[in-house]
Amino acid sequence: MSLVVLLWVAACVLAITTSTRGDEKWDPALAAKYLDGRQEAWLAWKPAQSPDGPCISCHTGMPYLLARPALRRVLKEATPTKYETGLIARLESKAGAKPAAALQGVETIFAAMFVSEAVARQRTFDQLWALQKADGALKGGWQWYNANLDPWETAAQFRYGAAFAALAIGSAPASFRESPDTRDRIRALAGFLQDEVASRPLHVRLMMLWASTKLPDAMSPAVREATIAGILEKQLPDGGWPLAALGPWDQHAAAPASLDLTRSNSYATAFTAYVLKVAGGKPARKPAERALEWLKKHQDRETGAWPAVSMNKVYPPGSMEEKFLQDAATAFAVLALTS
Repeated sequence: MSLVVLLWVAACVLAITTSTRGDEKWDPALAAKYLDGRQEAWLAWKPAQSPDGPCISCHTGMPYLLARPALRRVLKEATPTKYETGLIARLESKAGAKPAAALQGVETIFAAMFVSEAVARQRTFDQLWALQKADGALKGGWQWYNANLDPWETAAQFRYGAAFAALAIGSAPASFRESPDTRDRIRALAGFLQDEVASRPLHVRLMMLWASTKLPDAMSPAVREATIAGILEKQLPDGGWPLAALGPWDQHAAAPASLDLTRSNSYATAFTAYVLKVAGGKPARKPAERALEWLKKHQDRETGAWPAVSMNKVYPPGSMEEKFLQDAATAFAVLALTS
């Protein structure tokens, strides 16, 4: 065989290997660049501002605080980013004294999850329990934000918010759950979450499943098993999950024409894969592995993000709102791939 032919064969093998590796790998540094860039944009975006600083959003801020420490470990970064410290400082600034407003309950729940300084955390939990509803339709839960925007800010997602509170409660030191009054409040929360649970969107039940890894009272064993089985049944042949599987959702007449609720979606796949990895046990191992392969193949190689379009409306190209679901999809993809 001539040298030219040998070189040609070697080049073909290299090209095939490189292509295969491209499908098998993802770029943590590029994902970090995307997420950091979105935080920089968020901090400069006027609608996000308040007298206390930028709000901590369900789509951009909260997922960032979950995912960025995981990326920091992978990238061997020595210290938190300025955006992490800034968002935590924002939550600490009104710890235990978050004034009444549309986002009071949401940011108190997020503070309970992310504030770690002992005195501020205690103040946050004091306010968390003070804001828990003692009667009415939300008995045992909290007022959540409702802007008729899926997948987080609708009436159907109030139990998503309560499940996130359960995750925060279960993640706190055990001393925060020891008093008889607190145990009564946790029972009330469990009752709120378990009420007609089979009728709740799978998105809510996924959040409950995740919360149950830290606070077992959040989900009974029978509901836990049924939820995992239901999730696995909805996985598509390509390894992903469609947004439709996590519903039902509200109807949005102004949703982008490109949105297909029946095809594998970055946010649905990332969120589901992460929850299955941390809470699905043995039955979910192989399905989760297939989902991770889907995620590795669908990272945008230029931006580092996992593309996703709004479920609600068409936003102007380049606008902050245009990438809200993409922010969450990217953060949860990072969590799934690094957990």
